[in-house]
Amino acid sequence: MKKALTVAMAATAAFATLALTAGPARAEDYPARPVRLVVPFGGGTSTDITARIIGEAMARKLGQPIVVENKAGAGGAIGTDYVAKSKGDGYTLTMGTVGTLAINKALYRKLPYDPAKDFSYIGIPGYTPTLLVVRDDAPYKTLADLVAYARAHPDKLSFGSAGSGTSGHLAGELLKSMAGVSMTHVPFKEGGQALTAVLGGQVDFMFYHPVAVLPYLKGHKLRALAASSQRRSVAAPDVPTVAESGYPGFDLTAWFMLAGPAGLDAQVRTRLVQTMQAVMQDPAVQKQLAAQGLEATTLETAQLPAFVNGELQKWTAVVKQSNAQVD
Repeated sequence: MKKALTVAMAATAAFATLALTAGPARAEDYPARPVRLVVPFGGGTSTDITARIIGEAMARKLGQPIVVENKAGAGGAIGTDYVAKSKGDGYTLTMGTVGTLAINKALYRKLPYDPAKDFSYIGIPGYTPTLLVVRDDAPYKTLADLVAYARAHPDKLSFGSAGSGTSGHLAGELLKSMAGVSMTHVPFKEGGQALTAVLGGQVDFMFYHPVAVLPYLKGHKLRALAASSQRRSVAAPDVPTVAESGYPGFDLTAWFMLAGPAGLDAQVRTRLVQTMQAVMQDPAVQKQLAAQGLEATTLETAQLPAFVNGELQKWTAVVKQSNAQVD
């Protein structure tokens, strides 16, 4: 008994000594363990797919796994706030979006995080328009057809989205405002649910990312009436823009951004920035992103704070113009 007690005391002392001598993980050793990449939307969404492409490529260069974790809800605010309040050691990152890092600030009265102050921006994988899609058997062949029906039947048409504050929600609200029609917004927890509702006829249309809708367009289950960007989508060049279809000035483009909490260790941030830059030069990664409908951007990391501030101002104006409200 006495011998066992002595051994236990010795083991305890050894662990205590190890803890004291090991100290916290050093930034120059980063990453010493797997990195968590929080996606504030559900699995299979364009944000999720983009995060997995970037995460897998960066993991190969960093020598540690980057584990994608989906934390959906509140238009992406739940998962984004989780990262905003995490330690700035580089082990918790997020794949932000135009919704989580720009739109939500203008749309939510009590957003628990500040996109301009609570994050360290790392890089932008790319941007993408959204496509306005209806069921292939819907009577609307053009955007003009859909608007004409909405004008003749107020509140009869409904549009789905991945949640209040997402780019799809704002695109629908802006279309309502510019066309002078009344339609019903139906928010879902994630975009996949809204898409299923369009396919099933529970809602009439939605604005959604090309990566999610292209298979259904090719399979003749959906029809694209318009693209939300100023220029036509490279993934669907035959689809006219909303601006071309009679609403000049309509330009809502979604983007993604890898970010960590504010106060991210400088050495760790440099490592992440350099790694992402290298990944974005990889032809294989470029091909994967292009297949998802993402278009490359020339923005450098140093330009990202000004970019986000500009987007915050832009989307505040869009929210005001569209009269969008959080449901």
